Amino acid sequence: MRRRDLLAGAAGLGVAGLGAGAVYGGSLGGDGAVAPVDLPRIEAPGSPTGTETVPERGHVTLVEVFATWCSVCKRSMAPLSEVAASVADAQVVSVTNEPVGQTVTEADVADWWRDHGGDWPVAYDPELTLTERLDAAGVPYTVVLDADNRIVSAARGHQSAEQLRERIAAAR
Repeated sequence: MRRRDLLAGAAGLGVAGLGAGAVYGGSLGGDGAVAPVDLPRIEAPGSPTGTETVPERGHVTLVEVFATWCSVCKRSMAPLSEVAASVADAQVVSVTNEPVGQTVTEADVADWWRDHGGDWPVAYDPELTLTERLDAAGVPYTVVLDADNRIVSAARGHQSAEQLRERIAAAR
């Protein structure tokens, strides 16, 4: 019975790997890297106006995809804040895939950011380009990429500061 379970699990991983290749498709370079996207930043604490290139080649990048309506995203802000303040050599950015300018405004996101202690770059994904490239089907969704923009880890749900630091260390 255990052998059958092991084989079924291995087959499942193979199918998941094929699915990841299909999802990322043209968004990955020949080296498996996620193609960078220039996203508009939201003016908020730690996030001046302008654009944020995500992921930033040459740096380990932690991306947290979030939504202002998400209660788990609110809980995730404290560990993200702790990690963002402690890793000077990595890009840490939060990205909302909400329809900014339609059902939520930049001011709404900035107020939410301020209310929950954000103090690192926050951007939005108006065309859902990064969301699709990272296969971020839910929120919160945390992705860590290495300095060559290859995905090292991806996880849905709440992540502790320790888990985030471990994922960043694994990407170095």
